[in-house]
Amino acid sequence: MSLDNLRDLYQQVILERYKKPRYKGKTSPIDRYQKGHNPSCGDTIELTLHLEDDPQGGSRIADVKFEGEGCAISMASADLMAEALRGKTTDEALEMVQKFQAMMRGEAEFPTDLRKLNVMQGVAQFPVRIKCANLSWHTLKAALEAAQGEQPEFVSNEAEG
Repeated sequence: MSLDNLRDLYQQVILERYKKPRYKGKTSPIDRYQKGHNPSCGDTIELTLHLEDDPQGGSRIADVKFEGEGCAISMASADLMAEALRGKTTDEALEMVQKFQAMMRGEAEFPTDLRKLNVMQGVAQFPVRIKCANLSWHTLKAALEAAQGEQPEFVSNEAEG
């Protein structure tokens, strides 16, 4: 696929997910809740997760939803993330956070089964927008690392590189 075609696809997917998000709202029940903020451009997100016990131990993500306000990149990234996380264990989700952040640095991409996330690679061309794309992932990491029932504070991705 040519670079122009990739750029068009990137813009098309981001606009589609921004205008018609598929995972907006709150999960029921809410097992994890985390608020995130990107002070650079004012994006905010509230992420909720419904977790189920995994037969092999640990937890599996049954549902992810988000609410918030922000630019098309931050909202599209949250929607794509929510879709990709369904059915993943919490350990797999934390690995995906690392992979997404590496992708934003141009160091990795997702395998075929998660290729929809690769459309966000286009953001890496605009370094000032990387924090927008990473906001939901940064918020997810905080939600998964928090103890269940812990009162969340706003996490900020301002210190992120």
